[in-house]
Amino acid sequence: MRTSILALAVIVLTTSCAAPPPVSKPPSAALPVLTEKPAPLPTRPAMVQPTGHWTDWESSPGAWVYRRDERGSIALYGTPGADALVTLRCDKARALLFLSRASDIGSTMTVRTSSASKALAVQLTGGKPAYVASEISLGDPILDAMAFSRGRIALELSGTLNIAIPVWSEIGRVVEDCRA
Repeated sequence: MRTSILALAVIVLTTSCAAPPPVSKPPSAALPVLTEKPAPLPTRPAMVQPTGHWTDWESSPGAWVYRRDERGSIALYGTPGADALVTLRCDKARALLFLSRASDIGSTMTVRTSSASKALAVQLTGGKPAYVASEISLGDPILDAMAFSRGRIALELSGTLNIAIPVWSEIGRVVEDCRA
Protein backbone atom coordinates (compact mmCIF):
# COMPACT_ATOMS: atom_id res chain seq x y z
CA MET A 1 0.00 0.00 0.00
CA ARG A 2 2.89 2.27 0.77
CA THR A 3 4.27 1.73 -2.69
CA SER A 4 0.94 2.47 -4.29
CA ILE A 5 0.67 5.76 -2.36
CA LEU A 6 4.23 6.58 -3.32
CA ALA A 7 3.54 5.75 -6.96
CA LEU A 8 0.39 7.88 -6.90
CA ALA A 9 2.32 10.78 -5.37
CA VAL A 10 5.00 10.52 -8.10
CA ILE A 11 2.32 10.53 -10.80
CA VAL A 12 0.56 13.56 -9.29
CA LEU A 13 3.84 15.47 -8.95
CA THR A 14 4.99 14.72 -12.48
CA THR A 15 1.67 15.69 -14.05
CA SER A 16 1.42 18.90 -12.04
CA CYS A 17 4.87 19.98 -13.21
CA ALA A 18 4.12 19.39 -16.84
CA ALA A 19 3.51 22.35 -19.14
CA PRO A 20 -0.12 23.16 -19.80
CA PRO A 21 -1.51 21.98 -23.07
CA PRO A 22 -1.16 24.54 -25.85
CA VAL A 23 -4.13 26.87 -26.32
CA SER A 24 -5.53 26.50 -29.75
CA LYS A 25 -5.94 29.81 -31.54
CA PRO A 26 -8.71 30.25 -34.01
CA PRO A 27 -7.52 30.52 -37.54
CA SER A 28 -6.65 34.12 -38.30
CA ALA A 29 -9.34 35.61 -40.43
CA ALA A 30 -9.76 39.11 -41.75
CA LEU A 31 -12.34 41.27 -40.04
CA PRO A 32 -15.71 41.10 -41.73
CA VAL A 33 -16.33 43.78 -44.31
CA LEU A 34 -19.65 45.61 -44.10
CA THR A 35 -21.47 45.30 -47.33
CA GLU A 36 -24.55 47.26 -46.22
CA LYS A 37 -24.57 51.01 -45.82
CA PRO A 38 -25.43 52.18 -42.32
CA ALA A 39 -28.84 53.75 -41.91
CA PRO A 40 -28.76 57.52 -42.40
CA LEU A 41 -28.99 59.72 -39.34
CA PRO A 42 -32.46 61.11 -38.72
CA THR A 43 -32.99 64.55 -40.16
CA ARG A 44 -35.43 67.30 -39.33
CA PRO A 45 -38.77 66.73 -40.96
CA ALA A 46 -39.26 68.86 -44.03
CA MET A 47 -40.90 72.18 -43.29
CA VAL A 48 -44.24 72.53 -44.93
CA GLN A 49 -44.98 76.23 -45.13
CA PRO A 50 -48.61 77.25 -44.98
CA THR A 51 -50.04 78.05 -48.39
CA GLY A 52 -52.49 80.62 -49.61
CA HIS A 53 -53.12 84.03 -48.09
CA TRP A 54 -51.91 84.36 -44.50
CA THR A 55 -55.41 85.17 -43.26
CA ASP A 56 -56.43 81.66 -44.32
CA TRP A 57 -53.59 79.88 -42.49
CA GLU A 58 -54.56 77.64 -39.63
CA SER A 59 -53.62 79.14 -36.27
CA SER A 60 -50.72 77.54 -34.45
CA PRO A 61 -52.04 75.51 -31.53
CA GLY A 62 -51.98 77.18 -28.14
CA ALA A 63 -53.41 79.90 -25.97
CA TRP A 64 -52.36 83.32 -24.67
CA VAL A 65 -51.33 83.81 -21.04
CA TYR A 66 -50.81 87.20 -19.38
CA ARG A 67 -48.43 87.83 -16.46
CA ARG A 68 -46.91 90.74 -14.57
CA ASP A 69 -43.44 90.81 -13.02
CA GLU A 70 -40.86 93.33 -11.80
CA ARG A 71 -39.96 94.41 -15.37
CA GLY A 72 -43.52 94.98 -16.54
CA SER A 73 -45.95 92.58 -18.16
CA ILE A 74 -45.70 89.75 -20.63
CA ALA A 75 -48.06 87.87 -22.92
CA LEU A 76 -47.02 84.34 -23.88
CA TYR A 77 -48.54 82.24 -26.63
CA GLY A 78 -48.09 78.50 -26.88
CA THR A 79 -49.24 75.08 -25.83
CA PRO A 80 -49.84 74.77 -22.07
CA GLY A 81 -47.00 72.92 -20.34
CA ALA A 82 -44.49 73.72 -23.10
CA ASP A 83 -42.18 76.66 -23.81
CA ALA A 84 -43.90 79.66 -25.37
CA LEU A 85 -43.95 79.92 -29.14
CA VAL A 86 -44.33 83.73 -29.10
CA THR A 87 -43.90 86.33 -26.37
CA LEU A 88 -44.63 90.04 -26.17
CA ARG A 89 -42.79 91.59 -23.21
CA CYS A 90 -42.94 95.09 -21.82
CA ASP A 91 -39.68 96.40 -20.40
CA LYS A 92 -41.01 99.38 -18.44
CA ALA A 93 -37.56 100.68 -17.44
CA ARG A 94 -36.38 100.86 -21.06
CA ALA A 95 -39.79 101.89 -22.47
CA LEU A 96 -39.62 99.12 -25.07
CA LEU A 97 -41.65 96.12 -26.10
CA PHE A 98 -39.93 92.92 -27.20
CA LEU A 99 -41.57 90.55 -29.64
CA SER A 100 -39.91 87.12 -29.44
CA ARG A 101 -40.41 83.93 -31.32
CA ALA A 102 -39.00 80.44 -30.76
CA SER A 103 -36.22 80.00 -33.34
CA ASP A 104 -32.47 79.63 -33.58
CA ILE A 105 -32.13 81.42 -36.93
CA GLY A 106 -33.36 84.47 -38.73
CA SER A 107 -32.47 88.09 -39.28
CA THR A 108 -35.84 89.63 -40.17
CA MET A 109 -39.32 88.78 -38.95
CA THR A 110 -42.31 90.11 -40.86
CA VAL A 111 -45.39 90.84 -38.77
CA ARG A 112 -48.64 90.83 -40.75
CA THR A 113 -51.92 92.18 -39.38
CA SER A 114 -55.25 92.94 -41.05
CA SER A 115 -54.28 96.62 -41.36
CA ALA A 116 -50.46 96.70 -41.64
CA SER A 117 -47.29 94.71 -42.02
CA LYS A 118 -43.79 95.47 -40.91
CA ALA A 119 -40.37 93.80 -41.22
CA LEU A 120 -38.53 93.80 -37.89
CA ALA A 121 -34.84 93.08 -37.40
CA VAL A 122 -34.37 90.22 -34.93
CA GLN A 123 -31.44 88.95 -32.90
CA LEU A 124 -30.85 85.71 -31.06
CA THR A 125 -31.56 86.10 -27.37
CA GLY A 126 -28.87 83.62 -26.35
CA GLY A 127 -31.13 81.62 -24.07
CA LYS A 128 -32.21 78.01 -24.04
CA PRO A 129 -34.53 77.25 -25.69
CA ALA A 130 -33.50 79.53 -28.52
CA TYR A 131 -35.55 82.62 -29.36
CA VAL A 132 -35.13 85.55 -31.70
CA ALA A 133 -36.40 88.91 -30.53
CA SER A 134 -37.10 92.37 -31.88
CA GLU A 135 -37.29 95.68 -30.00
CA ILE A 136 -40.37 97.75 -30.78
CA SER A 137 -40.72 101.34 -29.58
CA LEU A 138 -43.92 102.13 -27.70
CA GLY A 139 -45.12 104.59 -30.36
CA ASP A 140 -44.76 102.13 -33.26
CA PRO A 141 -48.12 101.76 -35.06
CA ILE A 142 -47.49 98.02 -35.57
CA LEU A 143 -48.35 97.50 -31.89
CA ASP A 144 -51.86 98.91 -32.34
CA ALA A 145 -52.22 96.97 -35.59
CA MET A 146 -51.33 93.77 -33.70
CA ALA A 147 -53.75 94.52 -30.85
CA PHE A 148 -56.65 95.28 -33.19
CA SER A 149 -55.98 92.87 -36.06
CA ARG A 150 -59.05 90.97 -37.21
CA GLY A 151 -58.69 87.42 -35.97
CA ARG A 152 -54.99 86.71 -36.31
CA ILE A 153 -51.43 87.88 -36.84
CA ALA A 154 -48.85 86.20 -39.07
CA LEU A 155 -45.18 85.97 -38.11
CA GLU A 156 -42.88 85.12 -40.99
CA LEU A 157 -39.24 84.30 -40.34
CA SER A 158 -37.01 83.00 -43.13
CA GLY A 159 -35.66 79.51 -42.50
CA THR A 160 -38.45 78.62 -40.08
CA LEU A 161 -42.10 77.76 -40.32
CA ASN A 162 -44.34 80.78 -40.85
CA ILE A 163 -47.09 80.89 -38.23
CA ALA A 164 -50.42 82.53 -37.59
CA ILE A 165 -51.51 83.25 -34.04
CA PRO A 166 -54.90 84.45 -32.81
CA VAL A 167 -55.40 87.97 -31.51
CA TRP A 168 -56.59 87.99 -27.92
CA SER A 169 -56.81 90.81 -25.43
CA GLU A 170 -53.42 89.91 -23.88
CA ILE A 171 -51.60 91.68 -26.74
CA GLY A 172 -53.39 95.00 -26.19
CA ARG A 173 -53.07 94.62 -22.44
CA VAL A 174 -49.25 94.39 -22.58
CA VAL A 175 -49.08 97.34 -25.00
CA GLU A 176 -51.30 99.50 -22.75
CA ASP A 177 -49.38 98.45 -19.59
CA CYS A 178 -46.16 99.57 -21.18
CA ARG A 179 -47.52 102.89 -22.43
CA ALA A 180 -49.09 103.79 -19.06
